[in-house]
Amino acid sequence: MSRLALAALILEAGFGYPERLDRRIPHPVNALGAAISALERRWNRQHRAEGERRALGVATVALVAGGAALAGAIAARVLRGRRAGAAGLAALATVGLAQRSLYDHVAAVLAPLERGDLAAARTAVARIVGRDTNNLDETGVAAAALESLAESFNDGVVAPALWLAAAGLPGLFAYKAVNTADSLIGHREPRWRAFGWAAARADDAMNLFPARLAGALIVAAAGGRGGGIMRRDAPRHASPNAGWPEAAMAGALGVRLGGPAAYDGVLTDRPTFGDGPRPTARDLRRGLALYVRACALLWLVTGAVAWRR
Repeated sequence: MSRLALAALILEAGFGYPERLDRRIPHPVNALGAAISALERRWNRQHRAEGERRALGVATVALVAGGAALAGAIAARVLRGRRAGAAGLAALATVGLAQRSLYDHVAAVLAPLERGDLAAARTAVARIVGRDTNNLDETGVAAAALESLAESFNDGVVAPALWLAAAGLPGLFAYKAVNTADSLIGHREPRWRAFGWAAARADDAMNLFPARLAGALIVAAAGGRGGGIMRRDAPRHASPNAGWPEAAMAGALGVRLGGPAAYDGVLTDRPTFGDGPRPTARDLRRGLALYVRACALLWLVTGAVAWRR
């Protein structure tokens, strides 16, 4: 499976999910999101008792993750029986990875930020973060993009690659289902607290090792810089996993990430990562270069495992 993961990583970095294909066949994650949202509307009714809503949330995660894993198993079985089965498997697996799209989305923030077009940079960063962006200055935009880059390096690259290597297409598709469920319903607000409990806990469990590996890869890509900051600051994050790549990015670049941010007009007091100044457009460019090196290291690790097997 490690060879499959390496092939998929290389293919996805080269081609991503082509826009022409996306216009004809929407990305499969959209279908997962639609299914999760439909179940949430049907089952997460406020008149239900908290225990019932939690149980229905567990059922939702089981249904979407189990269905995704089954779809992966069927696809893998069908493709293995074909002449170009290995290439087909690798191509199909690219839909669970986001190296290329993540780079493109962050680069779309960097370009206007470097030319001083703050309004366009705010619009671009709003596509990849959930916080309010209308009042962000240059450092706020750069910090938001770097935090998204670091966290998504795990969620969109390292974790899916590891689950693909460990359990093939079924493992990759199950991970994407759980991760999508967490992003949609795994929230702490009253509406989702009970129903989204299972999604949040399952996502935490599936990212436990990948997030730490993602942080280690960022530190390694920076020549070892940032390891101390990562170990010190990662536990500050409310998530048991998201703090590792974010703190690693802050330490590797020598900047300060995190801190207060507004969501839907409500200011949230978040922990900070790193001891340096707030990042600028220059630091965002350095962060993108660091991300590319970290992805290359992931390829090397995956290739080494495949060679040993």
